[in-house]
Amino acid sequence: MAKSKAKKLREKLTREGRLNPEAKRSPFVFTDMRTRTTKTKRDHLYQFKHKNHQSQEGNDGSFYFAFLHQIGKEALSFTI
Repeated sequence: MAKSKAKKLREKLTREGRLNPEAKRSPFVFTDMRTRTTKTKRDHLYQFKHKNHQSQEGNDGSFYFAFLHQIGKEALSFTI
């Protein structure tokens, strides 16, 4: 991978005995300062808003449709 111009300049400064600017960086540069919170009830509800999950009662929105059509003595059965 290629080196950036800034990295080349820093390496040149250290070779010449000068101070590397990386040494001046704060120790907090590499820390993750974001605050993480647990999901609220609203966030949890919106997460499952449009997904078809099975409920504990078994009513998951699916159905079974059987169509029975009789012509004369023959019976035709279609299931979807």
